[in-house]
Amino acid sequence: MMYWVMKHLLLGPLMKLFCRPRVDGVEHVPRDGGAILVSNHMAVADSFFMPLMMPRRVTFLAKREYFTGKGVRGKLKKAFFSGVGQVPIDRSSGAAAQAALDTGVRLLSEGKLLGVYPEGTRSPDGRLYKGKTGVARMALESGKPVIPIAMFGTDKVNPIGSKMWWPHKVVVKVGEPLDFSRYEGMAGDRFVERSITDEIMYALMELSGQEYVDVYAAKVKDELAAQGKDLGGWSSSSASRLPESKAG
Repeated sequence: MMYWVMKHLLLGPLMKLFCRPRVDGVEHVPRDGGAILVSNHMAVADSFFMPLMMPRRVTFLAKREYFTGKGVRGKLKKAFFSGVGQVPIDRSSGAAAQAALDTGVRLLSEGKLLGVYPEGTRSPDGRLYKGKTGVARMALESGKPVIPIAMFGTDKVNPIGSKMWWPHKVVVKVGEPLDFSRYEGMAGDRFVERSITDEIMYALMELSGQEYVDVYAAKVKDELAAQGKDLGGWSSSSASRLPESKAG
């Protein structure tokens, strides 16, 4: 209930009023059944605008800490993230990472749209970074289509380090579904999973027009942090929204 209240009565109307969001290619999103929506990740606002412009509810995997806070603030935060479609996952170990992938596959088997950021974290500089192979594992194990989505303008609405949102035009561009059925039964093969992930990132690069960098964004952020550069509140503890598969 809260998801629809936030989308249609509270946050959604305000976002549409101040940011005039537009979606192109929404016909590529299936009317029913599970699918993986893979997106570039420019800002926290991505997780608000992408669901806003989709015709169906989108579910994201979120770090468990969002749901375990204490006191009134903790309870409100848990209610908010649960209400807007976030599912808690533990990412503290290899076993936890596998459990996160299993959760994603379960949600897809239930016919849900699963939102995924293959880069694992926000881009530190607007470029597109190497994808993590967890998305490939989920695609192979679920057999569901992968739909690339490019976000434009969210980094202007919600710049890294800013707690404020600013009016700016947002465009959500949906690409044609990617079919990996030719790799059926090959989950766990690290070469196959890397090939699929690279194909996904290439599709995102073409859709978004971003420059591609063949290193992990989290590594770049760690290097910048070591140099003492301001990352706008980013920390390595919040880096990996999407784990690697055990295959690599």
